[in-house]
Amino acid sequence: MKLSLFDESQFYEVIDLFKRVFSASESEEDGQVIADFVSNLITTTKPEDLIGCVAEDNGGVIGCIFFSRLTVPSGQEAFILSPVAVLTNVQGTGIGQKLIRYGLDHLKSLGVHLAFTYGDPSYYCKTGFEPISENIVKAPCSLSQPMGWLAQALNGSEIHTMVGETACVEALNDPSLW
Repeated sequence: MKLSLFDESQFYEVIDLFKRVFSASESEEDGQVIADFVSNLITTTKPEDLIGCVAEDNGGVIGCIFFSRLTVPSGQEAFILSPVAVLTNVQGTGIGQKLIRYGLDHLKSLGVHLAFTYGDPSYYCKTGFEPISENIVKAPCSLSQPMGWLAQALNGSEIHTMVGETACVEALNDPSLW
């Protein structure tokens, strides 16, 4: 398996990956919603505000994640992880966690201070994310599952309370995704 940064030549393969994975785990409709979201994320987000990471095996993409810029009140460099997809037949083999660690290492190399995500704490805590209260850092949109708001300081320090709003990239600024 090879881990690398997303390249635009992988656009259609990555969109198909997200559609297939979310159609299998949720529904065909959800698969299309996520595929449309990923397409929008890639095409409308400035390159400096988006970092994608892919896992390839046997010449094909088997996993993909995206980090997009999150503006926080402290002014620290921050990104949010969303979405994550690994081919259904290789889920549970550690590919997703390897991709996330690869992406977090890349963010650290760029001097990014904070990483956030919104999802299953039992999964994301394996890669260093910890639940964070919106009293510490407010999410950009209303959370349907507040226990899924997670963060980590990439330099190992404590995340201090920030007063004010956060802002995500336009493609992620859709309340239905939260």
